[in-house]
Amino acid sequence: MKIYGLKNCDTCRKALKSSPDSVLVDIRTDGMPEGLLETAYGQFGAKLVNTRSTTWRGLDEAERAGEPLALLRAHPALMKRPLIERDGELFLGWDQNTRAALGVS
Repeated sequence: MKIYGLKNCDTCRKALKSSPDSVLVDIRTDGMPEGLLETAYGQFGAKLVNTRSTTWRGLDEAERAGEPLALLRAHPALMKRPLIERDGELFLGWDQNTRAALGVS
């Protein structure tokens, strides 16, 4: 299982701690595999952009109105975290539903 997020993100660290056999991929330093961002956006749509983040609040209106995938490529911290990939299946966030689907507590 791969957890795409930020190494300094508390939620990503919780997910990693709950799944010790998983690997954290820091999207700021390592980037995302080709096509994964597009696939995730196709599945989750606008939910993939974290509009509550500090990064989002720092953008001006013109930037916010930009194409979501371009924004996520330019500002990786805008992605809602974590994005979890397990056996080709994607999960977004670390809520109760995601933990139940992954079989972790």
